[in-house]
Amino acid sequence: MAISRRHFLKASLASAFAAQGLTLFPASKVFADDTQVIHHASHYGPFKAVVKNGKLIGIQPINDIDEFPTEMLTKGVLGRTYSDTRVMYPMVRKSFYDNPLGDHKPHLRGKEPFVRVDWKTAIALTSYAIAKTIQEHGNEAIFSSSYGGWSHSGLMRPQTLQGRFFNLIGGQSSCSGDYSAGASEVILPHIIGDLEVYSPQTAWEVIGKNTQVFIFVGCDPFKTNRIEFTVADHQMHQHWLAFAKKGIKFISINPQKTYSDAHLGSDVIHIRPGTDTALFTAMSYHLYNSKQHDQAFLDKYTVGFDKYLAYLDGTEDGVKKTPEWAAAITGLSKAQIIELAEIMVIKRTQIAAGWALQRADHGEMIHWAIINFSAMAGKIGKPGVGCGFSWHYGCGGMPQSGMRMPIGLSQGRNPVTKTVPVVLISDMLNNPGKAFSRDGSPKTFPDTKLIYNSGNNLMSHQQNTNELIKALEKVDTVICQDPWWCASSRYADIVLPSTTTLERNDMSSGGTYSNNKIYAMKQVIEPVGESLDDYEIFSRLAFMFNVHDQYTGGKTMMEHLRHSYENSDGPDDFDTFWNKGISHLATPKAADAYIRHAEFYQDPNKHPLHTPSGKIELYSSTVDSFNIADCPGMPKWMPPFEWLGNAKEGQVQVLSPHPWMRLHSQMANTEVNSHESVTGRQIAMINATDAKVRDVKDGDIIEVYNERGTTLCGAKINSDCMPGVIYIHEGAWLQLDAKGRCNSGSINMLTSSKPCSGLSQATSANTCLAYFKKCTDPLSENLAYTPPAIITAKNAIDIWSLQLGTRLKAVSGNKKGTQSKGETLFYGSCSLCHASPHPDEYTINQWKGITKSMFPRSGLNAADQKLVLEFLDKHAKK
Repeated sequence: MAISRRHFLKASLASAFAAQGLTLFPASKVFADDTQVIHHASHYGPFKAVVKNGKLIGIQPINDIDEFPTEMLTKGVLGRTYSDTRVMYPMVRKSFYDNPLGDHKPHLRGKEPFVRVDWKTAIALTSYAIAKTIQEHGNEAIFSSSYGGWSHSGLMRPQTLQGRFFNLIGGQSSCSGDYSAGASEVILPHIIGDLEVYSPQTAWEVIGKNTQVFIFVGCDPFKTNRIEFTVADHQMHQHWLAFAKKGIKFISINPQKTYSDAHLGSDVIHIRPGTDTALFTAMSYHLYNSKQHDQAFLDKYTVGFDKYLAYLDGTEDGVKKTPEWAAAITGLSKAQIIELAEIMVIKRTQIAAGWALQRADHGEMIHWAIINFSAMAGKIGKPGVGCGFSWHYGCGGMPQSGMRMPIGLSQGRNPVTKTVPVVLISDMLNNPGKAFSRDGSPKTFPDTKLIYNSGNNLMSHQQNTNELIKALEKVDTVICQDPWWCASSRYADIVLPSTTTLERNDMSSGGTYSNNKIYAMKQVIEPVGESLDDYEIFSRLAFMFNVHDQYTGGKTMMEHLRHSYENSDGPDDFDTFWNKGISHLATPKAADAYIRHAEFYQDPNKHPLHTPSGKIELYSSTVDSFNIADCPGMPKWMPPFEWLGNAKEGQVQVLSPHPWMRLHSQMANTEVNSHESVTGRQIAMINATDAKVRDVKDGDIIEVYNERGTTLCGAKINSDCMPGVIYIHEGAWLQLDAKGRCNSGSINMLTSSKPCSGLSQATSANTCLAYFKKCTDPLSENLAYTPPAIITAKNAIDIWSLQLGTRLKAVSGNKKGTQSKGETLFYGSCSLCHASPHPDEYTINQWKGITKSMFPRSGLNAADQKLVLEFLDKHAKK
């Protein structure tokens, strides 16, 4: 059944807000003079907030922009504003409050009450902890876990503002890579010269005119495109429906029938999780063995085919990678594998591969194997065919305006060069000074004494939660800056309540790739409780460390926003834009004809890829030279450390896809999370056969467990799941019961923190086996969304005892060195997603490929882009 705008709106209207008296107002609604309608925007879409007597009472979707508003917008954004889970005041964990200068019992994090303090005390304690750490251990001992930038859709995101502050006082150790696409963002620049996972896709109009078959591989664009890194407008949705109506055939290779499959009529091929590399390897073998490969394409556009062929035909290891070989691994039949290969080579086929595939052991191999297959079929750079790795993200397929978007404040250069792959945080805490490598470069872990976490739920993101909780006991101080009592707040020593975007001014852009709208995110209501916006919190800390003027640049927030807008291609003057709430930017007609890698295909000498050879590297001598045992120089099938092929009796594979009604852990504390819950706990989707064997019925509480931990979920029997595999959406908040089980259904109680390889050091979360059974002894209802106990202290903290003045004097001042213009532009424009990457993380050739995709979103003109590349050329990996 095709889903329509009417269906979306009907679903939203049918469940319009009961909580808080919030209401979904139709776009045509006219309000009385005592009611304000204020433009705002979010990851979930643009909207108008309806405010009466200073209170938020409802919203209006902007239907001429977003025809498919979801309940995350119509209910979730507003429902969580006045949620009981808001952190209303600055808080300090009891043992830390009782003895800030001595043993504050870190083993009691997450277990004891908090003490309410005023902002003066909170800023003093935070400043003391930072200054003490720097004075005694150096700036490397401060670790920023403020990963990702997904906390909200505006320019002034917490991790950027945090980086700006710390970089002015000597820096901080920080995260590298990400959980989303960490393996591919390291390997693909070696193979095809760009990150690819964050790159625009062939324009939808080209697909509509040329494509005959669309292959989803672990890809569900209807679900994952419900949100965007900036502001979702769901513009690609109508085109997917049009493709199906036109007669484009959809095939989905996935252990589960997805929402996209249901509405596009996909033929679903269930495959054992983690075996896709074997499938594409065997299909490559079949193309060669049946003489259906494109040798002319391979000769002109690729290098390394001779070595790859030696692997395919068994010359290298004595094993031919035949369809029969892959059938035993994947669970598909020989006939299915041959049919798939021949469909893809005979028909004009576009492959859309999701990121979940590479969130597994040997994650670098799968996207590489797909590229090799596509190259052997001669399908890269041509209209309507090839492979893409971002169709499910940012409305991939929408034409690009090419316009400059507004950008946020610069983080500036981080004087500390220590970076830690996000997956290795627990390893870092347990093994300070340990040597490791990433992308062939040797590194060592910092000795972390303080963690600063702003706008990020570390306790939700990180795999192997029990390992992380134990490792955190080695950290002196944990500071969390967040609007809500998520698990990261509950496991902190100091909690600084920040506002939501509804309580401050900001700005964003529309369409991750299309970049055709700029949105005013106007303040809608006054801050809830005593919360402060992130800019104000870090400004106060900057004042304590004598860098306030450098931090603010002498500007108010509205002056920063005006400056940012005026340096974009926004067509209106700032005042007009701010009054209207939206500026629309024109997209050139030529963008409708965009084809991924077309320039390379048309003239590989004039437009080489940014790889060492300038061509697609089926075999990479660079990767091979690193001599990494679990990441060879070409895509190979290697059995994962846990998979159905080595499962013990009773074990199932546990996958952790993105949720339907959350953005990771965001929205878990709202009514819309009921779509994800049974018995108040995260659902686990189970095949009926697996449930029957264990006497589990729909709606039962189940216990899912392995040697790493246990989580309690609500059983949801689902015929769309293949036997032997269960699905627990990531993002449920954490609450441990007296037996150490998560009572809420958090998936990372089960997942492994083992990195997928020594190359990328990325997550292997989908490589996970576990048992499950009916739970007969739940100890309470789920308390994850109940705030912790708050107590009143008998005595105030003696601020003078902290000797704050002496410590601040020892470490205060602007330690930022002089920068060239190119360096200033780089650190000012490449800061939004995470921390700015160090230039030596990539070669200059790789930077050229990466910046080609990123520059259009950076707000830089051609002259500025040239300066940035000159800076990168001097400091890139050699």
